[in-house]
Amino acid sequence: MTDITNQSEEPTPEKKAPWWKRWFVQPIARQLTQGITVEKLSWTIAAGLVLGIFPIMGSTTFICFIAAWAFGLNQPAIQVACHAVYALHLALILVFIRAGQWLHGADPIFFSITELLGRFKDDPVQFFHDFSLAAWHGIVAWAIVAVPLFFILKWSLTPILGRFARRLAREEEVAS
Repeated sequence: MTDITNQSEEPTPEKKAPWWKRWFVQPIARQLTQGITVEKLSWTIAAGLVLGIFPIMGSTTFICFIAAWAFGLNQPAIQVACHAVYALHLALILVFIRAGQWLHGADPIFFSITELLGRFKDDPVQFFHDFSLAAWHGIVAWAIVAVPLFFILKWSLTPILGRFARRLAREEEVAS
């Protein structure tokens, strides 16, 4: 029987890094050093961020999965980007719905996220009947924002990721 109480395990650099580096910076660095191009990664992250704020709760992971599959984007990177904006996604659901109602000239329906979740849990069929038009309004408002936001993010991320990739390459040269 081996005594493990006296064995000291040196923490790896990943364990020493703060959570935000472990969850966001290091996965991007791994992708850049494993052959994905800066251009492709910027498309992937921009798509994940934009699809991550899609105003239908519970749909963003699946939508990102389909988008990555359809366009040949990196699955882990798009999911990291999607989940990075989860709090923003929750905050923007009602904003998109209200904007869509305003765009369509519809009377606003007053509800909260808590109320929505309760009504969905009580009777999903009635929930879809009551809120499908509001969801459609939110999707329309999101679509209007999504296209320019996607290109702004993509164009903004490309030079940032390019500098990051060059820095990683220099660090690898120095290390070898």
